[in-house]
Amino acid sequence: MRIYIGNDHGGWRLKKILAERLREMGHDITDVGSDSDQIVRYPYYAAKVAGAVAEGRADRGILICSTGIGMSMLANRFKGVRAALCTDSYMAKMTRRHNDSNVLCLGGKITGELAALDMMEIWLQEPYEGGRHDISLGLIREAEARLCADDIPEFENLFSDLEK
Repeated sequence: MRIYIGNDHGGWRLKKILAERLREMGHDITDVGSDSDQIVRYPYYAAKVAGAVAEGRADRGILICSTGIGMSMLANRFKGVRAALCTDSYMAKMTRRHNDSNVLCLGGKITGELAALDMMEIWLQEPYEGGRHDISLGLIREAEARLCADDIPEFENLFSDLEK
C-alpha cells in the first residue's frame, strides 16, 4: 500500500516509530513530515498528505501533531479525504469499517507508542463494510460536490506563497 505520513514538531517522535513499522510491514512509505522537535506549522504537512490522498498518489495517509486535532481539521477540507482522529483501537477499527477513512490522525503528545502502533495496524487491516454505510458516504460525496471548489491550486503548492 502507498502511504504518505506527515507530522509537525509534536508528532515527529511517534512518526519515526510508525514509519519504521510501516516499512517492516512492506508498505511503500513517503515521509513528508518534520524531522525534529523544532516548531513548524502543521497545515503544511497536513496539506501534503491529504493532497496526496485526494489526488490518488497515496492509498492512505497518516498525520501526527500534538493532539491530532489540527491535522484532522485541515485534512478533511480536501475533497475525497475522510480523515479520522482516533484515540483508541475501537475508533480505528470502526472508522475503517463504517467510514472508509483514508487518513488516520493521531496525537503524538497524547497517544502512547504501543497504542499508536495498535491503532495504525488495525486501521490498515480493517476492511470497509459497505452496505448501509454507502448511503452516508454518498451523502458526504454529494456535500463535497456542492461545497468544494474544483479550481483550487495544486495541493503541493497550497501554501507556497506563505512559505519562507
